[in-house]
Amino acid sequence: MTLRVTSICKSFGRRKALDDVSLQVSAGEFVALLGPNGAGKTTLFQILSGLFIADQGRAVIGDADIGKTPIAALAQLGIVFQQPALDLDLSVHANLQFQADLHGIARVDARQRIAACLSRFELSERAHEAARVLSGGNRRKVELARALLTRPRLLLMDEATVGVDPASRRQIIADVKALCKEQKLAVLWATHLVDEADGADRIIVMAGGRVRFGGLPAQLIASQQCATLTDAFLRLTDPNQPER
Repeated sequence: MTLRVTSICKSFGRRKALDDVSLQVSAGEFVALLGPNGAGKTTLFQILSGLFIADQGRAVIGDADIGKTPIAALAQLGIVFQQPALDLDLSVHANLQFQADLHGIARVDARQRIAACLSRFELSERAHEAARVLSGGNRRKVELARALLTRPRLLLMDEATVGVDPASRRQIIADVKALCKEQKLAVLWATHLVDEADGADRIIVMAGGRVRFGGLPAQLIASQQCATLTDAFLRLTDPNQPER
């Protein structure tokens, strides 16, 4: 397993944001973490990225426990958060170079990695344009390229396509799935959009800070006795429905 999360709990005052959350992601696997707003997805990602400390439980990336050896764990992680994090006044290339410098990647190696990422996401011709002039979809591609510069084993995508046009959203998902196959990259893709989860290798459904389901899309549909994935998701996460 590239990622193993075991019995993670996190509270903010009286509010329990995560309640005994366990999940895993294997190398080369695209796992959709599907849940409504407020389900706890972002809190989980903040723990996995070292921004928050879990009250109990553990998370292991590769063979490194984020709570005990955070530097070794984070060295294996790439992440794209929901909130944009580019410096809009810097060029595309400068944003990527800054990330490479931050992680101590040698300039010669960084040039090769940056060029490869720009080519992959069809941004080579826009390398010297300010990030500010890019479309929302292309800005997200730059953030994805930045997350991949360190050649992580695990990629976290936290609602990364919110506000992106449908064509760019489809392309970003396709690019990430291709990376899973080509580089055996493990991906945990957090979203509230059911169609983004439809083609995942597995779906993990969260609601109210808890994991409510883990398995194949078809299994989720069958478990809720629904005709579509959307209906199954809505039934499973409806607070007025009894748990199945």
